[in-house]
Amino acid sequence: MPEPNAADEPDEPAGHADHAGAAGEPRLLAISDLHVSHSGNREVLEGLRPYTGGDWLIVAGDVAETPAAVEEALRMLRERFAEVVWVPGNHELWTTPRDPLQLRGAERYEQLVDICRGLGVHTPEDPFPVWRGAGGPVTVVPLFTLYDYTFHPPGTSTKEDGLAYARSTGVVCTDEFMLHPDPYPSPDAWCRARLEYSERRLAEVDGPTVLVNHYPLVREPTDVLYYPEFAQWCGSVHTAGWHLKYDAAAVVYGHLHIPRTTYHDGVRFQEVSVGYPREWRRRPVPDNRLYQVFPAPAEG
Repeated sequence: MPEPNAADEPDEPAGHADHAGAAGEPRLLAISDLHVSHSGNREVLEGLRPYTGGDWLIVAGDVAETPAAVEEALRMLRERFAEVVWVPGNHELWTTPRDPLQLRGAERYEQLVDICRGLGVHTPEDPFPVWRGAGGPVTVVPLFTLYDYTFHPPGTSTKEDGLAYARSTGVVCTDEFMLHPDPYPSPDAWCRARLEYSERRLAEVDGPTVLVNHYPLVREPTDVLYYPEFAQWCGSVHTAGWHLKYDAAAVVYGHLHIPRTTYHDGVRFQEVSVGYPREWRRRPVPDNRLYQVFPAPAEG
């Protein structure tokens, strides 16, 4: 079934790129959940343009469902922006019937990393780039953490209870059928391995960071989900303190299809997704869909 990421309209904007910024000043921009296979979203991709020749773009996952479509979209963006930083969403990791290679799990992820390296796109497996424009220097850290079902639905306290409740309501993420964790026994086992790997790499970073992940690093953003049982596919309680532990100047994520800016422990969290046409057509959409991370967008 489609991902039920609907919610009430957010109270705060997500920090759209500011046309009134200093002329020629490079910007660190972000977007996620382009879902280019959906009618109308291809036009969104084609309309994305930098403001200056020095602009960087963060792409926080869910570009498309097949490696070929991901490659085509990232190639287009890499040709336009000075640097592109990508993290995988859950959709990139799906093994779909129309994919001729049928790679699963870690092999699918490795294929995507190889594609990105061939395009000159930064991934969670590469040296972390340092943004030296306004707000910098900050290390931009792309992460791949998955989820471990620890965002338990209300009234549940285990993975098994949470999944049973979701099945009883009919709100089950398509990942349960399309995202395979091979060679790990389960998505949560793969998540644990990714958390350990990410923490080892983060420990080597000196100075402030911009943490980029497809999933929110704290649970609070999922509190506005229309279907709270969907939260269990949205992250891990084990990343809750990373924005403080690793000196985040900002956190960028997607997945929820609820673009907005929130603050947690004084740190700016930006959800930067486009989402499905049925979602973004319901809300006002500015001409430029890119979200500005640095220079820091004006509040309000």
